[in-house]
Amino acid sequence: MGLFNKIKEVFKTKEKEENTNSEIKKYDTGLEKTRKEFVSKLNLIGIKYTKVNEEYFEELENLLIMADIGVKTVMDFMDRLRKRVKSENITDTKYLGEVIVDELFIIYVNNETITDKININKSGPTVILMVGVNGVGKTTTIAKLGYKYKKEGKKVMMIAGDTFRAGAVEQLKIWAERTNSLFYGQENLDPAGVIFDGLDKAIKENVDIVLIDTAGRLHNKVNLMKELEKINKVIGTKIPNAPHETLLVIDATTGQNGIMQAQAFKEITNITGIVLTKLDGTAKGGIVLAIKEEVNLPVKFVGLGEKMEDLITFDIENYIYGLFKDMM
Repeated sequence: MGLFNKIKEVFKTKEKEENTNSEIKKYDTGLEKTRKEFVSKLNLIGIKYTKVNEEYFEELENLLIMADIGVKTVMDFMDRLRKRVKSENITDTKYLGEVIVDELFIIYVNNETITDKININKSGPTVILMVGVNGVGKTTTIAKLGYKYKKEGKKVMMIAGDTFRAGAVEQLKIWAERTNSLFYGQENLDPAGVIFDGLDKAIKENVDIVLIDTAGRLHNKVNLMKELEKINKVIGTKIPNAPHETLLVIDATTGQNGIMQAQAFKEITNITGIVLTKLDGTAKGGIVLAIKEEVNLPVKFVGLGEKMEDLITFDIENYIYGLFKDMM
């Protein structure tokens, strides 16, 4: 039965905690669009077909693709589901609905230790390099992360490595001031040089967390690759084993386009995790599963609203609960 009983226990616990745990509540409200769109249709298929047959499987396959779980992921999933239906002789579509939740959970966990934890430097600043195309909410994500770490009592610094885009340095400076973080940045200079000087300041100021913004020009991969290589080298020279995290920011509302961005960035630099913004603004929340299956990168943070505290650490159990709570 895989993780089936565990999931049922998880759902019972989450249900009890929902009113007192603000993070579970955020997943509940943040995934409402996906839940309404996806789960209501899944329930309708269950009502339409009282027995599991090939037509049921075809409709389910289309529904999963529409939820942006990704074609490859869906095909693998359907193969596994068919095998399980056969081996366990499942005919009841209501029971199969619960098995679907179980199998989607297994896709993400897949017997691996998926860590959503940030690799914190034990001695000296923890350097988090932020990458992603322009327009995905990279700068506001840096601000929200800064806010989060400040609330945890950390000394935070933001470094503007996107030096040539008009207004980018000033924008980050404003966010640094709003979150009471230190700031370093200069316009129209070599990004690696600016980052080097910024890290120098961070070491002198005994900063705990350094958040570095970078340019998002993916249309010229070769140039961006060279720039990121240079930046990584400079960071490593200044602070051994840094950057400790390279987080790719993806806008969840872009769906499969976001997957393509993840694949492209993975080719040009060492991505350690994903930040998925605007997950509350899409009915295609299945992208979380597609990222794990197709790019094999852990989602470390998700944006479930516009407020500063709405960027939260990703939790697979809360995610699955927020998505399927109406089914179990």
